[in-house]
Amino acid sequence: MNAFGALADDTRREIVRLVAKNGNLSSTEISRRFKMSAPAISQHLKILKEAQVLQMRKDAQKRIYSLNDSGMNEMEDWLKEIRDLWNQRLDKLEKYLLKMKKERSRGKK
Repeated sequence: MNAFGALADDTRREIVRLVAKNGNLSSTEISRRFKMSAPAISQHLKILKEAQVLQMRKDAQKRIYSLNDSGMNEMEDWLKEIRDLWNQRLDKLEKYLLKMKKERSRGKK
């Protein structure tokens, strides 16, 4: 599953918000913030890790989760590409509208 697919789920988006806001959190700390079982949260964390949205490191018996910069950068790059494409389209629309405005003003003279 890719990052966007992983983030299509409300719970996983909330987990990412939580980790982004609080930094490194253990799976137990994350689980305590939700009204669902620890195994259910573990499954969400597994999906986020596989999608490279979160990364996990082991610290003794704890699993510590943090944002995965490479996965976040990949999403950011994609969003920038889409934003750039829309800006190009809007620039073309603006040029067209200015051309139409000039043609109308010539026709009224």
